[in-house]
Amino acid sequence: MAKFDVAVIGAGAAGMMCAATAAQRGLRVVLIDHATKLAEKIRISGGGRCNFTNVNAGPANFLSENPHFCKSALSRYTPADFVALVKKHRIGYHEKHKGQLFCDDSAEQIIEMLKDECAGGDVHWRMPCKVDSLEQSAEGFVLHTDSGEQIEAPSVVIATGGLSIPKIGATDFGYRVAAQFELRMVEPRPALVPLTFDAQQWAPFVEMSGIALEVDVETGSLKGRNPSGARFREDLLFTHRGLSGPAILQISSYWQPGTPIVINLLPELDVAATLIEGKGTIKKQLGNVLSQWLPTRLAEGLLLAHGFALDARLADMPDAQLRKLGALINQWTITPNGSEGYKKAEVTRGGVDTRELSQQTMMVTKVPGLYFIGEAVDVTGWLGGYNFQWAWASGVAAGIAV
Repeated sequence: MAKFDVAVIGAGAAGMMCAATAAQRGLRVVLIDHATKLAEKIRISGGGRCNFTNVNAGPANFLSENPHFCKSALSRYTPADFVALVKKHRIGYHEKHKGQLFCDDSAEQIIEMLKDECAGGDVHWRMPCKVDSLEQSAEGFVLHTDSGEQIEAPSVVIATGGLSIPKIGATDFGYRVAAQFELRMVEPRPALVPLTFDAQQWAPFVEMSGIALEVDVETGSLKGRNPSGARFREDLLFTHRGLSGPAILQISSYWQPGTPIVINLLPELDVAATLIEGKGTIKKQLGNVLSQWLPTRLAEGLLLAHGFALDARLADMPDAQLRKLGALINQWTITPNGSEGYKKAEVTRGGVDTRELSQQTMMVTKVPGLYFIGEAVDVTGWLGGYNFQWAWASGVAAGIAV
């Protein structure tokens, strides 16, 4: 029986951050992961450059059934704190779109930094090593591993993430532990994921695959209300099966099955008013007019899909028809039939219900010594570095508390 003060299961962003924090306090920490390659999700993030935080990260950028839960951890470990760590390790970085911070060179630098931080506290590694079962004991917990080794620790931290991207090792281990200890769960589902449409409904738009443009996108709840005020201005990408791009990934976290999304393809232009005003002076055909503002393939595809003739002269169009066309462009309302699922989802929404945890320590209130951090918890960030900031912040909160 190997004895440690803390066993952290899951050596991703949150797990390594937690292990390093606890070990640098002088605790004897073991970090366990079933994968053969370390932190693959960090490695592939941000196109291989790791969008490691967002300078604007705050509670408003996160979804949870208890939106106040994340405030404590986020306020105690901020983007500036992580940037200071990046600078300490002399990693070059730059800011891109909307506060997103990326490595100048490679995501590998963040992984090496976290490994170095773990080494600074003499963290013990078990990798690849699978935890077959976890049971409570008089001393805290006993972990039974596939190597035959048993590990005993008074504190166990679950940092095994969600179900996203199974090909790089995602499992439901954290959810199984939650079920074992009868913890409430918020139903997990794919988030930050492309949305799909019924093949027949989408047929007119298949030819637009590859087209990208900046749009406003929003969605509401099943009752038609929009309590979250979920609206984003980002790039939209047409695919063979539906819609993707940052705009759709963002709204997918808020979208509820059976409800529509509303897209403004020209957010800077009141299309109906502009067309009606131009009837007296513009001699062009409708398709040519729209192609001034939209990619030609998209302009023509939208007209044909909704029964408008490409060669109709703007001057001949009734105002009512132009208002209808304006609404199709400024309020294009379509209902997805689903998403690309966990295989394409960047994160998992839902997880362990935050009402089971202390917001200061991340410990399960009814199971002393058991902690959940990172993506395993019902806290999901926007696209753009926010989920990494939650991993760092929740990892540090547990690392200080264990």
